[in-house]
Amino acid sequence: MPSAAPASHASPSQLPSPPTITLNAREEQLKNLLLEAAKYMDNRDLNQAGDGHSTQPRRDPLVLRWAGGWVRDKLLGITSHDIDTAINSMTGEAFVDGLRDYCDDPANKAKHGLHDDDIGRLHTVPRNPDKSKHLATSTIKLCGLDVDFVNLRKETYADDSRNPEVEFGTAEEDALRRDATINALFYNLNTGKIEDFTGGVADLQAGLIRTPMEPLQTFLDDPLRVLRLVRFASRFGFRIDEAAESVMGDERVLENLKIKISRERIGVELEKMMKDANAVAALRFIDRLGLYHAVFTDPNRSNMPRPELHAWQAAYNCLDFLERNNTPGSIYALLVTSEEARYIAWTLATLTPFEQLPDDPPLRSGRPAPPLLTQAAREGFKAPNKLCSIITAAHTHRLAILKLKDLVKTQGNGVRERDRFGMAIREWDTRGGGGNWRLQVLYALLVDVAERVGGQAVVCGERPESQEMEDVLREWQAFLDHLIDLDVMDAPSIKRLVDGNMLTKALGVRPGRWMGAALDVALAWQLRNPGVTNPSGAIEEVIKKRDELGIN
Repeated sequence: MPSAAPASHASPSQLPSPPTITLNAREEQLKNLLLEAAKYMDNRDLNQAGDGHSTQPRRDPLVLRWAGGWVRDKLLGITSHDIDTAINSMTGEAFVDGLRDYCDDPANKAKHGLHDDDIGRLHTVPRNPDKSKHLATSTIKLCGLDVDFVNLRKETYADDSRNPEVEFGTAEEDALRRDATINALFYNLNTGKIEDFTGGVADLQAGLIRTPMEPLQTFLDDPLRVLRLVRFASRFGFRIDEAAESVMGDERVLENLKIKISRERIGVELEKMMKDANAVAALRFIDRLGLYHAVFTDPNRSNMPRPELHAWQAAYNCLDFLERNNTPGSIYALLVTSEEARYIAWTLATLTPFEQLPDDPPLRSGRPAPPLLTQAAREGFKAPNKLCSIITAAHTHRLAILKLKDLVKTQGNGVRERDRFGMAIREWDTRGGGGNWRLQVLYALLVDVAERVGGQAVVCGERPESQEMEDVLREWQAFLDHLIDLDVMDAPSIKRLVDGNMLTKALGVRPGRWMGAALDVALAWQLRNPGVTNPSGAIEEVIKKRDELGIN
């Protein structure tokens, strides 16, 4: 697959001054629809108040603003299909109810050129303070765009509570509560102008990530903002304000990150970072700012071991180097074959430091304890079960992968045994690997780089800066080239010549525990004899080993 490339957008320094936003046809259609619907709701509520039918206090006329990320992205020339609409005097749910009433009139639909599929179903996400979701948000598909509606608000945090008091606020109060100035911009639909209460436009032009309010208190109030700032800085290639950087790793902030923020929300931020084209920049921020142990941990385990991080940069810089030098037949091209695989690869790179630590003792049941890196993923950022299985398999099979790589390096006995390599690959792929043996090899490579090259290695450009790094990568390329030469890269998908029914018939016995091992014997024969389509030789191999397999 081609290397991921940053999204194309205008340089911040090229923003017009004063900045303006030009709407495309869909956005213009949506703007006119919302303004007309707001006018309809104002007149409706005013008439109800005049008739004495309304029990609600009279509200201010509606003013609508598109907020945050959409404004930022439009100024940077990035296409955005998600629009947050901030409302001054009505909740999002109430506004969407009025909008649907307005659109129920066929004349209004015709006026705005709306078809039935231009208006989607309303979905309201309820507030959930325990997960730092402090206000209900109503979402609806309109004019081909995903539009969220929520009222302007201000938030007041008490020292003894992780949940703020939330109430209606002004546009300026709403801007000040946001995580970064570049996310605190508004486009006023009523005036058609940008509103900047925090200096966000200047920060966009300067390529700067800065908090609207004093940084330490901002992070203590909502520590997730630390990770959000890292994400935006890495995504856009911006720098983080020095005042903010100086307190992002403050112990009080990191402790609040553990106790105030759900690990699911941390996982959402981390996933977005690892899926971004510039994932390595996010890891460099996490490393340099001292955030690692607050993210990659089990917060409920008081004795969770902490790995040393001095060699971590070698692993993530190596993956970045491989990705940027992705060519046909290269390590990256052979091991990372999809966008999902790319995300898993970067997630695995975050966990390489845990390989330096010993495994936990077996559980009381006698089963192995989950590897520390799996615990850090499962509890630290709530990695889903599939990802945790791949992480566990990468740890479990690492030494076996390394052993075969070294066999190729030394050209030792058995290096040309196709069945040895093919059966090993099938083992890695099926035993917890979820069909991801290639990513397990990549993980073993990254750990190998970290262990052998360590903190001295920074790779850049077309070549590694250190001879040690170049030597390690040459070994792994030779290993993969050898697998290609043996024609075992697709070993997991080889169709068996022999199945269980054939074996029971040929042996004259009933199925039993011996079946799995016998099928592997047949498949190993098949790997040693590529191109053979007659199963008789494989069956004969099983018969020869009948006693060894315990077939009675």
